[in-house]
Amino acid sequence: MAKYPKNYMALQKMFPDLIKSIEKAGSAAKKSGPLNAKTCHLIQLAACAALRSEGGVHSHARRAIKAGATKKEIFHTIALLISTIGFPSAAATFSWVNDVVAGK
Repeated sequence: MAKYPKNYMALQKMFPDLIKSIEKAGSAAKKSGPLNAKTCHLIQLAACAALRSEGGVHSHARRAIKAGATKKEIFHTIALLISTIGFPSAAATFSWVNDVVAGK
């Protein structure tokens, strides 16, 4: 069973139809193009890193691993961001990903 953050579960409880719609839109976006699940999650991981969303980084790192991404691919994704989002944000993302891979 997937592990969801408490905040997400609270939103799901308060707004079940809204959350279902958001999940449906995300699923439709993934199915609408040629990218595989692993690549989609690496892109979403990068977006979460740019937003400095620790929870999003955790979630998409876990999902990328589940979709077949290696630790090396995940860390390379983050390394590619250093010149775009800056070293401090990338370093924070490395730390957040380490939370996930250390628990694996």
